[in-house]
Amino acid sequence: MCAGCEYYQEGDVVEKIVKDISVGKGTSIEQLSKEFLGSGGFVAKKVGVATDILGEMFQGSKLNILSFPACIVSTGTRGLLKDLVKSKKFQMVMTTCGTLDHDFARIWKPYLHGSFEDSDAELHREKKHRLGNIRIPEDSYGGIIEEKLQPMLEDICKEKKSLATYEFVWELGKRLENEPKKEESIIYWCWKNKIPMIIPGITDGAFGLQLLMFMQDHDFTVDVWKDEKFLLGKMFDKQKIGALMIGGGISKHHVIWWAQFGEGLDYAVYITTAPEWDGSLSGARTREGISWGKVNENARHITVEGDATVLLPLITGPFL
Repeated sequence: MCAGCEYYQEGDVVEKIVKDISVGKGTSIEQLSKEFLGSGGFVAKKVGVATDILGEMFQGSKLNILSFPACIVSTGTRGLLKDLVKSKKFQMVMTTCGTLDHDFARIWKPYLHGSFEDSDAELHREKKHRLGNIRIPEDSYGGIIEEKLQPMLEDICKEKKSLATYEFVWELGKRLENEPKKEESIIYWCWKNKIPMIIPGITDGAFGLQLLMFMQDHDFTVDVWKDEKFLLGKMFDKQKIGALMIGGGISKHHVIWWAQFGEGLDYAVYITTAPEWDGSLSGARTREGISWGKVNENARHITVEGDATVLLPLITGPFL
């Protein structure tokens, strides 16, 4: 039974009573989460449950994994992801190549406010990309990534010839040490705290292209199989595993795929906007993972439907 909850009993049946939400100017995120937990419905309750699960996960799990897609790194949510890594709430990050692209580029160049209704033809003529309602000038993306990354690759290649993706990220983080905006970077804090950032789809983005160009005439490679061997060792450690998974795709699947070899996730919180009825990975609820052994039968788990840029601060805010 939860602290602060009120219960109704009829015979042997005890049920929780729905409580009205009460907030004011001084309401903290932690208190708001508790209000949500007692509210009974609908997604508000799920937010409260998710926060409660994370609180237990941070106390009871030895390996906590954070997975997310690149798109939210183009937004202010990047700062929250950075804080979760900086505060060592997670021991592993699973993401996509685009996370490197956006996080790296924003160290030097700005991303801009836009609109979902922007004219894409006009933006194309203005040499600006649109990512939802974010505008990305061309010189804030491909050009700056090439300009800054290629000298780093030359330097890394002098010392290392073959790296796992997480080792590659650490080498990048090390070389950001003298950058004024380094502490805004997820890459930097992954290196600083020695948190592996694993990128199973490292080829799929601007970083992948830069690596391909560099490897044409250099004895250097990023070896994803080294990541897989690393994950193999982690999952067979027979330790409790928890995951906060934002969105679907390769990041989510790589977490749950490997978790099945560690007897499934013991804690799982999943944020998605995808529907379940199309059978997609992104729409699959945490309960579906139980049938595969990817989520433990006795796990605490929940799927929260909604926009991660809104939900993530509510769910993780009490722990930062």
